Amino acid sequence: MAEKRQDWKERQEASDGIIEGRNAVTEALRAGTPIDKVYLARGETDAALGHIAAKARERGIAVVDCDRRKLDNMSVTHSHQGVIAVAAVREYAEVEDILKAAADRGEPPLIVVCDELSDPHNLGAVIRTAECAGAHGVIIPKRRSAGLTAVVAKTSAGAVSYVPVARVANLTACLKELKEAGVWVFGTAADADRAIYDADLKGPAAIVIGSEGNGMSRLVAKNCDFLVSIPMKGQLNSLNASAAASILLYEAVRQRMG
Repeated sequence: MAEKRQDWKERQEASDGIIEGRNAVTEALRAGTPIDKVYLARGETDAALGHIAAKARERGIAVVDCDRRKLDNMSVTHSHQGVIAVAAVREYAEVEDILKAAADRGEPPLIVVCDELSDPHNLGAVIRTAECAGAHGVIIPKRRSAGLTAVVAKTSAGAVSYVPVARVANLTACLKELKEAGVWVFGTAADADRAIYDADLKGPAAIVIGSEGNGMSRLVAKNCDFLVSIPMKGQLNSLNASAAASILLYEAVRQRMG
């Protein structure tokens, strides 16, 4: 019985923010509703769906072609007509907004970069910790990442209302732009030679958190200025992504208070 209740709860969470059907999605796009992603049934050639895809891309919204069975599983009404949009709980910020937030507070930037963090609960927990630690913003990739959905908002305990979250098309290019702006990029890797406690996080810093399964991608790791590790004393060799983010952020807080 407990398992059934948990399954029902997860389905209810997942249904929050779902907009389905051609008319509903078209009206949401026309009204300027913040939308995280639009999912289209793969292989559909209907002109109305093509129009929806074009409008979404004009607004910089990620459009995902997927199997119709995925749409069936996402659907609440069971009448999705080949298209489902997932609403975002707020508009995404720009990277420049995050840097400006740091400048306005007279502080060196402290930014969290999530490399393909697909679990919305993990992303929500990272945003919550970022807010508590006084970070100036979070950056996520447009694809292969959780977005600012209702589940993320709930897990963040409201932190999404206070922390700017920027979504970028190319994470590697974004890291290069941050470095050009004077921000040092610290990537987390289990085999790094330098422990996080030996890194200087007092200056402008972006902390990169890798995905749940594979860690940082090769290109992202290559574009980090430093690779750092969290000392592991137990039998396991890795931490949950949000737990790792907490340790790194609060090491930065400790150093900046010194």
